[in-house]
Parts: sequence; C-alpha cells; structure tokens
Amino acid sequence: MLNGGLIGIKEALQTLKPTEQKVAQYIVDHPETVVNASVQKVAELAGVSEATIVRLARSLHLKGFQELKLRIAADLAKSVHSETHSYQEIQIDGSVQDLIQSISHNNTLSIQDTLTVLSSKDVERAIDCLSSARRVYFFGVGASAVIAQDFKQKLSRINRWCEAAPDFDSQATLAANMTKEDVAFGISYSGQTENIIQSLKIAKESGATIISLTKFGSNPVAEMADIRLFTSSLEQSIRSGAMASRIAQLNVIDILYVGIASRTYEESIQSLEKTRKAVSGSKRNG
Repeated sequence: MLNGGLIGIKEALQTLKPTEQKVAQYIVDHPETVVNASVQKVAELAGVSEATIVRLARSLHLKGFQELKLRIAADLAKSVHSETHSYQEIQIDGSVQDLIQSISHNNTLSIQDTLTVLSSKDVERAIDCLSSARRVYFFGVGASAVIAQDFKQKLSRINRWCEAAPDFDSQATLAANMTKEDVAFGISYSGQTENIIQSLKIAKESGATIISLTKFGSNPVAEMADIRLFTSSLEQSIRSGAMASRIAQLNVIDILYVGIASRTYEESIQSLEKTRKAVSGSKRNG
C-alpha cells in the first residue's frame, strides 16, 4: 500500500520539528510539484536542507524521499483532495439528515485514512505478541479507556488473561508487577497523555513488551513502544471531539481481536460459546 503520504504528513504536522514542519507544509501546499521534483529542488523551494527532507521521511516512518514521493503520487491519483475526502463540519443547527450524513461520512473517512498509515507488518507483530503473552494489560484514560475496555471484553470472551486499567494508580500497580512474558497496550490518540506515558515507563522497566495505539507521527507514547500501531483522523472541529478517531481505534481493535482469535480458532469458538451461554440468562427471550 503506497498511498498515505499526504495524510501522514497532515496527521504528523504539529509534532514535527520546526524545519521539518516547514518542508511538510510546503509538500501539503504543493504536492504536484514535489512529485515531479528532485530532493535538491524541493529543498531549494522549501528553503530547507536536503538532510531535513530525509529526516522528515524518517519521522513519517518511511525509508526516504523516493518512498514519500511514491505515496504522494498514489494519493494524488486517488484524488484525496476531492470534496468527498474532506472531513465535514458538524452543524448543530442543521437537519437530522445532514447530521446523519456528516457523522457517518467522517467515521467512514477516518477508517479509510487509518488504512493508509496502519502497517500490516506491525499489525501482524502485534497479533503474534498478544497471542503469546501470559497477560495483557490495556492502559487508557478518558475516551481511550472505552477503547481499552472494549478490547479487554473481547479478549475475555476467548479466555485470554487480560485487564483494563482506566486510571494512573491502577495502571501503575499492574505495570509494576509485569514481567517479560506480559504485554502493556497503551492507548492514547494524541500520544501525549501523561498517565499513559508514566504507566508504560513502569511496565517497560518491569520487562514487559509495549504496544501503542496512537495517531500517526512522533509522540512520547509511540516512541516508548516496541510495536507501534497508528490511526488517522483529520477532523478539525471541536464539536467532533474524539468521535471519528474513536471509530478508527475500534476498527484497529477489531482487526487485532479477529487476528488473535484466528490463531486458536477452535478454542476461541468454544470459549465464545461458553461465555454466550453464561450470559444468556440475563437476556429476555424474543
């Protein structure tokens, strides 16, 4: 998958160093020019050094300028700048039909954008790691705690030893007792949540493997992780809050869950059936 260059740059823009931000903004403003130019020419046009462009590519988790150009070219070919590929402002005084369309559009677009920055190699590594872990602890606060709880509930259904901790005290307590056989899964869309950073630091010192789920780009949570998973949601409106980004995170969780369950398919099906029967008594028939 070679697209995702422009989306990755936009997502990471605010986390880049000043000189990298300068060339990144130039690329966003002039993608067609960049695709047809050499690294020397782009450096000249953006007013930066060639080394800065190389560092930008690395910050975007790419091999170099040529890969960045290929991804931008693929983005342009798919018309990512079209109106249908833009997040819509949520109008609180609009019609219900407008509300349905804009929210659904933004959620769908968030998942599509995430597919351009989500590495299948890292997803496979995460599935392998989670499948073989003795215990898995999910760390998330606020909206991310909902994502953590959802993953915990899913893995519990297939008889995996896991726990979700929604606050620093419980996260730190669990992290302090982790071992190299355990996994700490840190969820923070911004990647800047201090509680998550500190909890993962303790888990890392305990020897645990760290998996992160954050927005694309450089951030403290991702930098601490052994396996980095990214989502993308370029919604700008404060009214949208964490809505579309939450949907993108849940989609990644579903991918991981099915991947884990498929590794031990027969056992997982048996566990799902047992847990279904166990909770069926709390549901009304018909």
